[in-house]
Amino acid sequence: MGHVIGDIDAPRKGSMQFWPRKRAKRIFPRIRNAPKMAESALTSFSGYKVGMTHVGIIDNIKTSITKGQEIIVPITILECPPISVFSIRLYSWSQNDGFRPLAQINTDSYDKILLKKLTLKSKKGKEKNPQALSKQEAEKLLSEGKIRKVSVVVHTNPKMTGIGKKKPEVMEIIVSGEPEPAFQKALSLLGKQVSVNDVFSEGEQIDIFSVTIGKGFQGSVKRFGIKIGSHKAEKVKRKAMSLGPITPATVSHRVPQHGQMGFHTRCDYNKWLLKIASPKDAAMKGGFLKYGEPKNPVLFIKGSIPGPKKRIIRIRKSIRPNDKFPKQAPEISYVSMESKQ
Repeated sequence: MGHVIGDIDAPRKGSMQFWPRKRAKRIFPRIRNAPKMAESALTSFSGYKVGMTHVGIIDNIKTSITKGQEIIVPITILECPPISVFSIRLYSWSQNDGFRPLAQINTDSYDKILLKKLTLKSKKGKEKNPQALSKQEAEKLLSEGKIRKVSVVVHTNPKMTGIGKKKPEVMEIIVSGEPEPAFQKALSLLGKQVSVNDVFSEGEQIDIFSVTIGKGFQGSVKRFGIKIGSHKAEKVKRKAMSLGPITPATVSHRVPQHGQMGFHTRCDYNKWLLKIASPKDAAMKGGFLKYGEPKNPVLFIKGSIPGPKKRIIRIRKSIRPNDKFPKQAPEISYVSMESKQ
């Protein structure tokens, strides 16, 4: 009997939560929400996926059957070069329209690498953003109570890594806290670089936003794991045998059919940040496969995360943390840096 590709007897797989299964609009997702925090701070960061390895840790989860013992866990490594803050964005709020951008404050000391991504001034040398305000005008809006949310616009610095990318990514990060202290915090960061150590700490839970590996146009057997038809099946075996009843004469979106697979926007909640390490702690023999060697601080995150190597990953403070994980990071006994090549 020859080798059969796919399961010959399987029901339809795949959650209907993710629908439609279409390609992401861009290589990194937007983050529209942030956890409510008393202090004013940046709520998210970004990094580049390096690869995976495994570490030995002393289990410190209270309800674990291996508490106090050394266990082996898989980890994902992210390289996190500093991000640069070049703008502050102020939002108003109304019951009919929700949050709407009201004003923006731009810095004069931006990195020239940003010009690879944005056109900041017109040919006459004027600001292209008509909403740009001065610090005094923004403070007046705050005193009048018109500002309800503050965020900063940042760009990444991929040139500081070894992935061979020059054009930065531009994204928006929400600043937590009340509008007045959040604005002062954003003002203190304007025109400066922010390190990952300024945003996250070891042992806390984080949410991961990324775009999964693209697999292109695939059939229903690979896409949903449906049963392969018999050799007497009509026309083709690797498809859904029935598309629905004659009446009503319509095809439901629940029918497993061919289409785009992968390159979807996804979010993983409550990943455990085990360690913020130096590049020397992630120096794998021969370098990481298809990545090379990290040159910036790296994050050790328990488990896997979506996306291929070198893809930008957005990291946010957990919006609904799990009480199961302790707030202290576990002790790491060793890190496997043997070559994966």
